[in-house]
Amino acid sequence: MKNSGPPSLTDVPTGYADWLTELKLRVHAARQRAATAVNHELVCLYWQIGRDILARQAKQGWGARVIERLAHDLRTAFPEMKGFSRANLMYMRAFAEAWPDGEIVQQGVGHLPWGHNLVLLTKLKTAQLRLAYAQRAIEQGWSRNALNIHIETRLLEREGKAVSNFSTRLPAPRSDLALQAIKDPYVFDFLGIGQEAGEREIEAALVEHISRFLLELGAGFAYVGRQVPIEVGGDDFFIDLLFYHLKLHCYVVIELKAGAFKPEHTGQLSFYLTAVDAQLKSDQDASTIGLLLCKTKNRVVAEYALRDSNKPIGIAEYQLVESLPKELQTNLPTIEQIEQELERYQKNGEDA
Repeated sequence: MKNSGPPSLTDVPTGYADWLTELKLRVHAARQRAATAVNHELVCLYWQIGRDILARQAKQGWGARVIERLAHDLRTAFPEMKGFSRANLMYMRAFAEAWPDGEIVQQGVGHLPWGHNLVLLTKLKTAQLRLAYAQRAIEQGWSRNALNIHIETRLLEREGKAVSNFSTRLPAPRSDLALQAIKDPYVFDFLGIGQEAGEREIEAALVEHISRFLLELGAGFAYVGRQVPIEVGGDDFFIDLLFYHLKLHCYVVIELKAGAFKPEHTGQLSFYLTAVDAQLKSDQDASTIGLLLCKTKNRVVAEYALRDSNKPIGIAEYQLVESLPKELQTNLPTIEQIEQELERYQKNGEDA
């Protein structure tokens, strides 16, 4: 019998399209939950294997060669799984050693994919930092690449470090949220421009790499425009960069200075904040916040400059070149090395 195919659009009853859309969303959500559950079980399994390896090596004196034998036997027993290489078993051991408390694995890092946990293990040395980045990755849904970037640029270590007057110019708890929304320094190493780049060159590069710029700014920032025109009393002024913060519900004016911070910079930025509040801010928006980015700053001078300012302003430095500090690196093999090993095994089944 010939397949007549799906019925024509004229045969679809009223409301079917909306129902189908809703069903698709349900299916997608269910698949996501299933994938998350499978991932959680896999990570917990890896932790249990790592814990057993640690315990048996400690109690029975098993050496490293046992892991090679275990890798071979597990791959033989489960040929369809590619997670039982020697390198990955070593990661399981390191994972269990890093998180001796199974409660953390069940409730915290166990909700991150294994690849994320490898980033935490290879990039960070302390449990405190690993847990802090793990929690933020879960909260904000970071991809593995985003987690890697944030660790390499020391995102959490820089948050809340900028000089600001938020505590006296903004009500609590908004002042705390605003302080956590900015950092010091900002790292713009992704721009690929020299240390002597001027303000306009940096602005143009930031807009050109707006996705990375937003990643560096952090969650909540939405890009509005560059060199945004503001007319005041018949004179034209231009705001370097204008953003809107979705969590703070306010505009954020960012001004770039290619040199050292000077007290007069806050006067110019305060003027722009007043203009934005008067011309762009709606009744539903909170007061506009200013962020002054400069190449260098004297912290004491910056604090003095903000002391009598009646506008909420943060002052931070930016860096055009940054590298991963040696103290953040561990002696474990890199993720790239383990992935290459897994790929080799998948292709030819040989022991790594």
